[in-house]
Amino acid sequence: MTGPVTGTASSIPAPARPGLLSRLMAVVRPEFRADELVFDPADPVFGGGLCLVPVCERTARSRGLCAAHHDRWQADSRPDVEEFAASTDPRWRKQMPLACCRAPGCGRGVTRQGLCSRHGAAWERGGQPDLEQWSAAQPETSPPVPLLVCRIEFCQLWAEKDIAFCLGHGNTWKVNGRPDVEEFARGYTEIDPVPRNERVRLDELAPQLKLEIQYALQCRRDERTIKVQPFVVMQVVRFLTGCPVTSLLDWPEETWRQRIGRPAPKDTNPRALLAFARRRLEDLADAGGGWENEYGRNVWRLHHLGFEGRQTLRFDRIPQPWLQELAKRWARWRISTGLCLEASRRAVRAVERFAVFLASPAVNIEQLSEVDRPVLERYLADLHAEMAGSQRQGGHIGLLNSFFTAIRQHHWDDALPATAMFYSQDLPKRAERPPRALAEHVMAQVEHSGNLDRWGNPAYRLVTLVLIHCGLRISDALRLDRDCVVSDADGAPYLRYFNHKMKREALVPIDEDLHRLTGEQQQRVLQRWPDRPPWLFPRPTKNVDGQAPTSSSTHRLALYRWLERCDVRNEHGQPVHFTPHQWRHTLGTRMINRDVPQEVVRRILDHDSSQMTGHYARLHDTTVRRHWEQARKVNIAGQMVTLDPGGPLAEAAWAKQRLGRVTQALPNGYCGLPVQKTCPHANACLTCPMFVTTPEFLPHHRGHRQQIVQIISAAEARGQTRLAEMNQQVLANLDNIITSLQDNSQPQEAADAG
Repeated sequence: MTGPVTGTASSIPAPARPGLLSRLMAVVRPEFRADELVFDPADPVFGGGLCLVPVCERTARSRGLCAAHHDRWQADSRPDVEEFAASTDPRWRKQMPLACCRAPGCGRGVTRQGLCSRHGAAWERGGQPDLEQWSAAQPETSPPVPLLVCRIEFCQLWAEKDIAFCLGHGNTWKVNGRPDVEEFARGYTEIDPVPRNERVRLDELAPQLKLEIQYALQCRRDERTIKVQPFVVMQVVRFLTGCPVTSLLDWPEETWRQRIGRPAPKDTNPRALLAFARRRLEDLADAGGGWENEYGRNVWRLHHLGFEGRQTLRFDRIPQPWLQELAKRWARWRISTGLCLEASRRAVRAVERFAVFLASPAVNIEQLSEVDRPVLERYLADLHAEMAGSQRQGGHIGLLNSFFTAIRQHHWDDALPATAMFYSQDLPKRAERPPRALAEHVMAQVEHSGNLDRWGNPAYRLVTLVLIHCGLRISDALRLDRDCVVSDADGAPYLRYFNHKMKREALVPIDEDLHRLTGEQQQRVLQRWPDRPPWLFPRPTKNVDGQAPTSSSTHRLALYRWLERCDVRNEHGQPVHFTPHQWRHTLGTRMINRDVPQEVVRRILDHDSSQMTGHYARLHDTTVRRHWEQARKVNIAGQMVTLDPGGPLAEAAWAKQRLGRVTQALPNGYCGLPVQKTCPHANACLTCPMFVTTPEFLPHHRGHRQQIVQIISAAEARGQTRLAEMNQQVLANLDNIITSLQDNSQPQEAADAG
């Protein structure tokens, strides 16, 4: 920790919070209102369990051992912990017997080379020969008369002349000022099992500062999310005793973070505890304020407005007070309409960038009435210079236009000129988004059972399978309820989850393997957290009660380490790097490519509209067209049919080809007749009297019939009577063929079965 600090310009005390002291007095419980806090080893936050060494009552801190036994374990060259705990002397160091002189019969304490002072001097006078041989050659030492032993209960060494203790204990007695003999001896038998490093002493703190730290420790205990060792608390306490403050709120959090300890990332534990204490204290001071407290701040603390976590919305980067006020009103209105937090954050960033542009010396706009169309045209050029027609550029323009519309609509400031608006022509042309689905050879590596087994954490392995097979967003997958599987009337399992983007519950069908793996994960969760935590994937660390789910950032880091272990590579032999969301795109593209109806894909992915699902269908059409253009095509005479993919009729030719695929169902090719013409040869073989077929083609006839029925049904629904009539004769002939082949094949099948 750093030494005492003095006030500077960056550490101007914050304004006093009236009523804070009385609130602290009301909420801090008696168990935390002591000058010295001692915690039970079993305490879920401040404890660590009992030491593994039998009889030892101290708190385990490392490898199941208390600090003293852990030091002894390290000195013994780190043997097996369980064997060490069972075999080591359970007594603490203060109770261990001191070494005895090596000379035969001598019972005095050791000073050097394993010898007492008298034998040590004799050994040195003899020229310091081999110690073993010299000791063995010494005559038996006679004990003093009368024989007095050390007054320490467990010490059997001879007492030194004129004192009641052996050499070692006598020296300690002298250093401590020669206290009462009986009281000093009792100190070796009546040892407090709680050493100084397991105690929290707050007596040197100012009264309110002491209450604030006590309140922070109480909050840590109640939240039960992170373990805190008492010595870390004492690091914070010692630092605070040298600070010229009477409350943690006297300095902003940034100042505390800069002042305590060594520069980040060193001393992270005391820095984190101090930041936590100040945040909880600030929450207590502003409790119940809601919008009344937050609106006037330049940084909104969103947990005061009902949002989860410790997120913020910043307005302090908008330099103009008049624009900052309008941005706040707009953000509050958007939040009140139910828009997600990220949408509000993007909107504020758009205003922030516009504000920085207005404040630049070349523009220097100082009031809203000066924001007219010429200024916006200059801003469009500035945006394009930075973003070059990207999707972000269109987003900034659209959000800023919505901002101007809201100002006019709600009459927040009528000084905004009527010409301050953007038009549709101002938006950059949006290029088609490239496909984000992963290539199949990459997915083959990802889905390989050997690579999936490389997940060291079975929970992360299951998350990967859920993302691949169910298409959930990573935030939704990691926040699955522990009991997230439901079954329908037929017993088919479904994964139930909350779609946070759409703010609604959704269901997706799963297979039996995923159902089984989910059940195994539920059992693992209950084994570790018997109190039944709410999540299927609780955070693996710093989660005492299992109440915190795994964060997406934690899973992403684990994913990248897993990809590195599996050495997944793309078609160029380069290591693959992708995001978990690309598995959602991959699932959508796979289903479309397998001719799953687009509406079914939309429901499985829980899209709000068919627009996003249509993106996968467009990609599928592009893929099919590319293969069609690259394929070798011949007509009935075996002559080559060419199609220039870059020619002026390429788009029209492909549209004709797609129409031919849905108006004529052919088992062995495609129809190239323009749809406007009537085909006299529709499925010519099936209308030809010379056509012959056998039962081995029954599967083809049945599939062909299904395609014909679909075409007729679609044509009748659209009122295309000519198209329906054109395929009716083919359907009738197929029905005759299938019926006849089925009837004639049954006796033969029965004979084969016999």
